[in-house]
Amino acid sequence: MLIAVLGLTSFAPNEKSWTAIGDSITYLNDHLDETGNRVTKGYMTRVTEKLPNIHYINQGHNGWSAVGIAREIEKLGLQKSDIYSVFLGTNDWWQGLPLGTFEDYRHNAGLNTVFGAYRVIVDKIKALNPDAKVILITPMQRQDFVYVADSHNNAFGSYKAKNGQMLSQFADAVKQIGAYEHYSVVDLYYKSGMKLKNMVKFKHLRDPATGQYKNYKYPDFEGVPFNPDADEYPYPVEAINYTFDGLHPSDKGDQVIADMLVKVLK
Repeated sequence: MLIAVLGLTSFAPNEKSWTAIGDSITYLNDHLDETGNRVTKGYMTRVTEKLPNIHYINQGHNGWSAVGIAREIEKLGLQKSDIYSVFLGTNDWWQGLPLGTFEDYRHNAGLNTVFGAYRVIVDKIKALNPDAKVILITPMQRQDFVYVADSHNNAFGSYKAKNGQMLSQFADAVKQIGAYEHYSVVDLYYKSGMKLKNMVKFKHLRDPATGQYKNYKYPDFEGVPFNPDADEYPYPVEAINYTFDGLHPSDKGDQVIADMLVKVLK
């Protein structure tokens, strides 16, 4: 009887807690209504369906940057977990926050740069659980974003610089920190297959010459004006590909993220 019990317990799943720190991409996992119900299941839910011994805690904060997370790190109620993922950087880029240099990370230079902010976040994780598995996730490439609930909330894509910085530099910074700390890196920017050309199938805009609506593929829609007060929403459901609004992953995009995470978590 003892042998049978031992046999059973040795195959019992090892329960693990996972705190996912992030921005709106993480937040939306548990707020699907805010996607206009264009997403049925976020990346964290998809991971835990594949790996049911892992239970996630959603620390996604809508619109927040790495600098914002670091500034509020003691107020977030972060818990001791077996696994932490950090998926930030896209809002730092769009807000024009200075990336800084790797020396800001190494020397714990504080919240004036994104490198410094990442050090604050990593130090907090180490304080909570020095033995935790930590996964850093690079920002995704992003296309022109138009919020599904309010077209006035929009932003150009990562095909050009914001405040003199390319989004790719922020992805490179995450990879550099990961290599230094010997953390796993899920490289969505370079290795996910989600690129500017396939974020959406098209953008539905008025042809400036004729005033008639036309479905423009990338890069043909670059520079074609969009007027949030007068124009139709530029990403109808038929335009959805890896994102549903140019920035936030669709079901297809969330599945890519989940599959890459599952490989690391297995």
